[in-house]
Amino acid sequence: MTIKTRKCTPDDLGNLQEISHETFNDTFKHQNTQENMKAYLERAFNLKQLEKEVGNPFSEFFFVYYNSEIAGYLKVNTGDAQTEEMGNESLEIERIYIKNKFQKHGLGKYLLNKAMEIAMDRKKKNIWLGVWGKNENAIAFYKKMGFVQTGAHSFYMGDEEQIDFIMAKTLI
Repeated sequence: MTIKTRKCTPDDLGNLQEISHETFNDTFKHQNTQENMKAYLERAFNLKQLEKEVGNPFSEFFFVYYNSEIAGYLKVNTGDAQTEEMGNESLEIERIYIKNKFQKHGLGKYLLNKAMEIAMDRKKKNIWLGVWGKNENAIAFYKKMGFVQTGAHSFYMGDEEQIDFIMAKTLI
C-alpha cells in the first residue's frame, strides 16, 4: 500500500468537483432531503466556486492517492480564507473528503497529520475545523486525535440550518 499527496492545481477542478459531489453525497444524503442536498452541491461545488477556492492564495487543496488512485482530498485555509475569524495564528481544515471505497485505510488520519504538518511548518499555534453535530463518527475521530469542542456555528444545507461543532487543537 502506497499513500501520497499532491497539491491540486486549476487543472484538477473536474476531479475536485467529482470527488466533492461523490463524498459529500455518500456521507450526508441519508440525513438530508434530496432538495437540500442538490441545492448545496450546486452552490458549494460548481466549477466556478471551486476555481475561486483553488485560486485563493490562502487556501490549498491536496489529493491523496492510495496505490496511485485518487482516494480523496484535503482543503486547508489560513488568513482570510478561514470560514470563521480565527486569526493569523490558526489554520482551518475545511475538508477531509475520502471516497467510500477508501474508508478505513488510515487516509483520514494521514490527511489530518498532513494538515498539522502544514500548520507547524507555517508556525501556526492552532488548528481547527467545523464538523456537523450529527456526524458522530467524525467527532469521535477528531477527539481521538486531540481536538476539543470550542464552539459552534451555523451551516446551511439548502434552506435548513444545521449546527457544526468547532473543534480545535493547540499545536505549540
